[in-house]
Amino acid sequence: MSSMMRALVYEGPRQMNIRNIPVPSPGEKQVLIRVERVGICGSELGGFLGHNSLRVPPLVMGHEFSGVVAEAGSGATKFRPGDRVTVNPLGTCGECEDCLGSSEQLCPSRRLLGAHAPGAFAEYVAVPERDIHLIPDSVSFDQAAFAEPFACAVHLCRLIALRPEDRLLVLGAGPIGLFALAAARTLGLENIVVADLNADRLRIAAELGSTPAQGDAEIASLKPAEGFHAAVDAVGAASTRLRCVQSVRRGGRIGLTGLHEADTTLPINSMIREELKLFGAFAYSRNDFETALRWIAEGSIDLLPWTEHRSLDEGQSSFEKLVSGPGAIAKIMLCPST
Repeated sequence: MSSMMRALVYEGPRQMNIRNIPVPSPGEKQVLIRVERVGICGSELGGFLGHNSLRVPPLVMGHEFSGVVAEAGSGATKFRPGDRVTVNPLGTCGECEDCLGSSEQLCPSRRLLGAHAPGAFAEYVAVPERDIHLIPDSVSFDQAAFAEPFACAVHLCRLIALRPEDRLLVLGAGPIGLFALAAARTLGLENIVVADLNADRLRIAAELGSTPAQGDAEIASLKPAEGFHAAVDAVGAASTRLRCVQSVRRGGRIGLTGLHEADTTLPINSMIREELKLFGAFAYSRNDFETALRWIAEGSIDLLPWTEHRSLDEGQSSFEKLVSGPGAIAKIMLCPST
């Protein structure tokens, strides 16, 4: 194996360049993975535009990925070269109250691969052994790379305690909105409205088993008389957060996962009187990640018909396409090893 590798490096707003950098050496309890597939996340689009303080150039981003074990550190004994794996990129301490209480996503020491450490927009990435999961034989590299964003949706649906009889509204048909739809369908929900302004994305949502709504008028026409039992904001705009509040019934549950706008004014007095329950949903616990991978293996999620593959050299243009308008593409996967 060469001592150098190709990586897509974020070097400033709207600047992603291919560079030759050293292959990382796995630490004592780390494993070196040859990256086969790595998805582009919405949060990375914000970083690409220079709107995300978490991602400071120069940086190799990339945290939704799968690959093959290339080398194990001296203290890493669970995996062997050639093993097909995916990775939980949210590193935590494992010792604090939140970690011990299965809420690892709240760990004060949490660190995200591709933000706090070099990520998977590269031929190789070194990761802690404890964060690695074997991929079942029936699961492809593409499907395994979906485990991380799907885990966000599993966590979101768990927080708002979805029940099969619930009527659910999902605002935003981007990847997280579509994954939330898939998770809700897996939990047995049949009455789901997905709203977006993008007609191409709405066609995907319809094929995945929802009733599509384009704009506020269609949402209003599909709203049950008493309101939805639960709503998900996968956009993060003031207007979509307010629409969630206005769309649920008394006692309704709202899951907020979109991070687009930092501040929003909401009708708090009405929310108090109606006992609405708001949940911020960030990332996932280790159990959520394992559930996501299991559901993928069981066939609960398939966005492959709306996934586009590109080489690492096309990284800059892929980011530009997703920023300017993805059309019917739900996810772009980069393939560093080819």
